[in-house]
Amino acid sequence: MTNRKGLVLDFGGVLTTPLIASALAFEQRAGLPEGTLLTGLYLHPEGIRLTRELERGAITQSQWNSAAGRSLGIPSDNLMGRIFAGLRPEPSVIAAAAAARRAGVRVGILSNSVGLHPWNLYDGYEVERRYDAVVLSGEVGMRKPDPEIFRLVLERLGLSARECVFVDDTAHHLPAAAALGFAVVHAEDPAKTVAELEALLGVPLSL
Repeated sequence: MTNRKGLVLDFGGVLTTPLIASALAFEQRAGLPEGTLLTGLYLHPEGIRLTRELERGAITQSQWNSAAGRSLGIPSDNLMGRIFAGLRPEPSVIAAAAAARRAGVRVGILSNSVGLHPWNLYDGYEVERRYDAVVLSGEVGMRKPDPEIFRLVLERLGLSARECVFVDDTAHHLPAAAALGFAVVHAEDPAKTVAELEALLGVPLSL
């Protein structure tokens, strides 16, 4: 038996296929050397600053597109959407989340968002209908791994951290959640993620 009553899921890379695969495919289509996006946008100090501002809602996706396009020397029009055009739903994890809800587990989304226009990462996933709480960083002015954003999703779920499991594909988001009391799962492989959740929640989640 388990006393865990809640499940908090990251979105991109957990309920979707991996972000890195889509980014690498974009580099190939754009004729960029492999690793250009990772280096220019997520390792370079200015790229890190821009992405963090976007995730907190301090700049718009269009502003990010313009700045990132200039930095990379490529067209900025809908750049975020072009980078992640290859993302697809991850059906096994989506199904596991639905099974958890049917079993009485409250399920929330906690996502470092990237704006909703001109490209909407969440379009077609019906997150407001399928999950009990949805916290998007850009709408609340905080981003993972800020402890307060974890506290906000807990408040909306009506649960404590020790009653919940947190799943993210970004490893450096996990320690902050664990420090609050969450059981944590690093999402690297969908089948492994589902198996770990079954063990932690004590309910069958596989198709």
